[in-house]
Amino acid sequence: MQRPRLKIVRRLGTPLPGLTRKDVRAKNYAPGAHGATARRRVSGYGRRLQEKQKLRFHYGISEGQLQRTFDEASSQPGATGALLLALLERRLDSVVFRLGFAPTIPAARQLVGHGHIRVNGAPVDRAGFRVSPGDEIQVSERGRRIRDVTVAVDRGPEVRTPSWLALDPDDRFGGRVLGRPTRADVPFIVDETAIVEFYAR
Repeated sequence: MQRPRLKIVRRLGTPLPGLTRKDVRAKNYAPGAHGATARRRVSGYGRRLQEKQKLRFHYGISEGQLQRTFDEASSQPGATGALLLALLERRLDSVVFRLGFAPTIPAARQLVGHGHIRVNGAPVDRAGFRVSPGDEIQVSERGRRIRDVTVAVDRGPEVRTPSWLALDPDDRFGGRVLGRPTRADVPFIVDETAIVEFYAR
Protein backbone atom coordinates (compact mmCIF):
# COMPACT_ATOMS: atom_id res chain seq x y z
CA MET A 1 0.00 0.00 0.00
CA GLN A 2 1.40 3.36 -1.08
CA ARG A 3 1.88 5.91 1.67
CA PRO A 4 0.27 9.36 1.25
CA ARG A 5 2.96 11.43 -0.43
CA LEU A 6 2.15 14.72 1.27
CA LYS A 7 2.38 13.12 4.71
CA ILE A 8 5.80 11.74 3.84
CA VAL A 9 7.06 15.16 2.81
CA ARG A 10 5.65 16.82 5.92
CA ARG A 11 7.13 14.17 8.18
CA LEU A 12 10.59 14.56 6.62
CA GLY A 13 10.28 18.36 6.69
CA THR A 14 11.70 18.87 3.18
CA PRO A 15 9.97 19.33 -0.19
CA LEU A 16 10.75 16.33 -2.41
CA PRO A 17 9.93 17.41 -5.98
CA GLY A 18 10.44 13.91 -7.36
CA LEU A 19 7.72 12.54 -5.08
CA THR A 20 4.96 15.15 -5.33
CA ARG A 21 4.17 18.52 -6.88
CA LYS A 22 1.99 19.53 -3.93
CA ASP A 23 3.07 22.60 -2.00
CA VAL A 24 3.65 21.85 1.68
CA ARG A 25 4.54 25.37 2.76
CA ALA A 26 1.07 25.96 4.22
CA LYS A 27 1.51 22.94 6.49
CA ASN A 28 5.24 22.70 7.04
CA TYR A 29 4.88 20.64 10.20
CA ALA A 30 4.56 16.94 10.94
CA PRO A 31 1.23 15.23 10.12
CA GLY A 32 -1.21 14.26 12.83
CA ALA A 33 -3.48 15.98 15.34
CA HIS A 34 -0.56 17.45 17.31
CA GLY A 35 1.83 17.94 14.41
CA ALA A 36 1.70 21.73 14.56
CA THR A 37 2.40 21.97 18.30
CA ALA A 38 4.46 18.88 19.10
CA ARG A 39 8.11 19.45 19.92
CA ARG A 40 9.97 16.31 19.02
CA ARG A 41 13.59 15.71 19.86
CA VAL A 42 15.29 13.76 17.10
CA SER A 43 18.22 11.56 18.06
CA GLY A 44 21.39 11.39 16.01
CA TYR A 45 20.26 8.06 14.60
CA GLY A 46 16.82 9.51 13.84
CA ARG A 47 18.33 12.40 11.92
CA ARG A 48 20.54 10.08 9.86
CA LEU A 49 17.55 7.85 9.16
CA GLN A 50 15.49 10.83 8.00
CA GLU A 51 18.20 11.90 5.55
CA LYS A 52 18.36 8.38 4.12
CA GLN A 53 14.57 8.26 3.78
CA LYS A 54 14.65 11.48 1.76
CA LEU A 55 16.64 9.64 -0.91
CA ARG A 56 14.35 6.62 -0.82
CA PHE A 57 11.18 8.63 -1.23
CA HIS A 58 12.45 11.25 -3.70
CA TYR A 59 13.92 8.65 -6.05
CA GLY A 60 11.25 6.03 -5.30
CA ILE A 61 13.64 3.18 -4.61
CA SER A 62 13.66 0.33 -2.13
CA GLU A 63 16.04 -0.04 0.79
CA GLY A 64 17.85 -2.80 -1.07
CA GLN A 65 18.33 -0.63 -4.16
CA LEU A 66 19.66 2.24 -2.05
CA GLN A 67 22.02 -0.06 -0.17
CA ARG A 68 23.41 -1.48 -3.43
CA THR A 69 23.87 2.00 -4.87
CA PHE A 70 25.63 3.10 -1.69
CA ASP A 71 27.95 0.06 -1.87
CA GLU A 72 28.79 0.97 -5.46
CA ALA A 73 29.48 4.59 -4.53
CA SER A 74 31.66 3.60 -1.58
CA SER A 75 33.79 1.38 -3.83
CA GLN A 76 34.73 4.32 -6.07
CA PRO A 77 37.36 6.97 -5.37
CA GLY A 78 35.96 10.28 -4.16
CA ALA A 79 33.38 11.50 -1.67
CA THR A 80 30.94 8.64 -1.16
CA GLY A 81 27.94 10.86 -0.41
CA ALA A 82 28.34 12.98 -3.55
CA LEU A 83 28.94 9.86 -5.66
CA LEU A 84 25.78 8.27 -4.25
CA LEU A 85 23.69 11.30 -5.21
CA ALA A 86 25.21 11.40 -8.69
CA LEU A 87 24.42 7.72 -9.30
CA LEU A 88 20.80 8.26 -8.26
CA GLU A 89 20.45 11.36 -10.44
CA ARG A 90 21.62 9.33 -13.45
CA ARG A 91 18.72 6.86 -13.16
CA LEU A 92 16.57 6.99 -16.29
CA ASP A 93 13.35 7.69 -14.38
CA SER A 94 15.02 10.65 -12.64
CA VAL A 95 16.34 11.96 -15.97
CA VAL A 96 12.88 11.73 -17.58
CA PHE A 97 11.53 13.75 -14.64
CA ARG A 98 14.33 16.34 -14.77
CA LEU A 99 13.77 16.85 -18.51
CA GLY A 100 10.11 17.60 -17.80
CA PHE A 101 8.53 14.65 -19.61
CA ALA A 102 6.71 13.63 -16.41
CA PRO A 103 5.54 15.64 -13.37
CA THR A 104 7.07 13.27 -10.78
CA ILE A 105 9.53 10.39 -10.66
CA PRO A 106 6.73 7.80 -10.09
CA ALA A 107 5.05 9.10 -13.26
CA ALA A 108 8.39 8.95 -15.09
CA ARG A 109 8.92 5.38 -13.87
CA GLN A 110 5.56 4.41 -15.33
CA LEU A 111 6.51 5.92 -18.68
CA VAL A 112 9.78 4.01 -18.70
CA GLY A 113 8.17 0.75 -17.58
CA HIS A 114 5.56 0.92 -20.34
CA GLY A 115 8.25 1.32 -23.00
CA HIS A 116 7.56 4.96 -23.87
CA ILE A 117 11.16 6.15 -23.44
CA ARG A 118 13.97 5.63 -25.93
CA VAL A 119 17.68 5.99 -25.27
CA ASN A 120 19.76 6.50 -28.41
CA GLY A 121 16.80 5.33 -30.47
CA ALA A 122 16.25 2.06 -28.60
CA PRO A 123 13.39 1.48 -26.12
CA VAL A 124 14.55 1.08 -22.50
CA ASP A 125 12.03 -0.15 -19.92
CA ARG A 126 14.30 -0.25 -16.84
CA ALA A 127 13.78 2.72 -14.55
CA GLY A 128 17.19 2.14 -12.96
CA PHE A 129 19.04 2.28 -16.30
CA ARG A 130 21.93 4.67 -15.83
CA VAL A 131 22.50 7.30 -18.50
CA SER A 132 25.92 8.39 -19.70
CA PRO A 133 27.27 11.54 -21.36
CA GLY A 134 26.21 11.69 -25.00
CA ASP A 135 23.01 9.67 -24.54
CA GLU A 136 19.94 10.98 -26.31
CA ILE A 137 16.59 10.58 -24.54
CA GLN A 138 13.27 10.75 -26.41
CA VAL A 139 9.62 10.02 -25.68
CA SER A 140 8.30 7.43 -28.17
CA GLU A 141 5.74 8.42 -30.80
CA ARG A 142 3.07 6.55 -28.85
CA GLY A 143 4.14 8.23 -25.62
CA ARG A 144 3.82 11.68 -27.18
CA ARG A 145 0.08 11.08 -27.59
CA ILE A 146 -0.44 10.49 -23.85
CA ARG A 147 -2.28 13.45 -22.39
CA ASP A 148 -0.30 13.53 -19.13
CA VAL A 149 2.93 13.66 -21.13
CA THR A 150 1.82 16.54 -23.34
CA VAL A 151 0.56 18.43 -20.27
CA ALA A 152 3.90 17.90 -18.50
CA VAL A 153 5.89 19.03 -21.56
CA ASP A 154 3.67 22.08 -22.06
CA ARG A 155 4.12 22.95 -18.38
CA GLY A 156 7.88 22.49 -18.45
CA PRO A 157 10.21 20.85 -15.90
CA GLU A 158 9.02 21.01 -12.29
CA VAL A 159 12.51 22.02 -11.16
CA ARG A 160 15.31 23.77 -13.01
CA THR A 161 16.91 21.60 -15.69
CA PRO A 162 20.43 20.81 -14.44
CA SER A 163 23.48 21.85 -16.43
CA TRP A 164 24.36 18.24 -17.30
CA LEU A 165 21.08 17.79 -19.21
CA ALA A 166 19.63 19.76 -22.12
CA LEU A 167 16.32 19.77 -23.91
CA ASP A 168 16.43 19.33 -27.68
CA PRO A 169 15.69 22.73 -29.25
CA ASP A 170 14.17 21.01 -32.29
CA ASP A 171 12.14 18.35 -30.44
CA ARG A 172 10.33 19.25 -27.25
CA PHE A 173 9.99 15.54 -26.44
CA GLY A 174 13.73 14.96 -26.60
CA GLY A 175 16.83 15.72 -24.58
CA ARG A 176 20.51 14.94 -24.29
CA VAL A 177 22.95 14.03 -21.53
CA LEU A 178 25.79 16.55 -21.68
CA GLY A 179 27.88 15.36 -18.75
CA ARG A 180 27.63 13.97 -15.25
CA PRO A 181 25.65 15.42 -12.33
CA THR A 182 27.38 17.27 -9.53
CA ARG A 183 26.35 17.73 -5.90
CA ALA A 184 24.83 21.10 -6.77
CA ASP A 185 22.39 19.49 -9.22
CA VAL A 186 20.39 17.65 -6.53
CA PRO A 187 17.00 19.46 -6.39
CA PHE A 188 16.22 19.07 -2.68
CA ILE A 189 17.88 19.61 0.69
CA VAL A 190 19.70 16.52 1.94
CA ASP A 191 22.73 15.88 4.14
CA GLU A 192 24.62 13.12 2.36
CA THR A 193 27.23 12.99 5.13
CA ALA A 194 24.51 11.80 7.54
CA ILE A 195 23.58 9.06 5.05
CA VAL A 196 27.19 7.87 4.87
CA GLU A 197 27.24 7.83 8.67
CA PHE A 198 23.99 5.86 8.72
CA TYR A 199 25.44 3.07 6.58
CA ALA A 200 28.78 3.16 8.40
CA ARG A 201 27.21 2.47 11.81
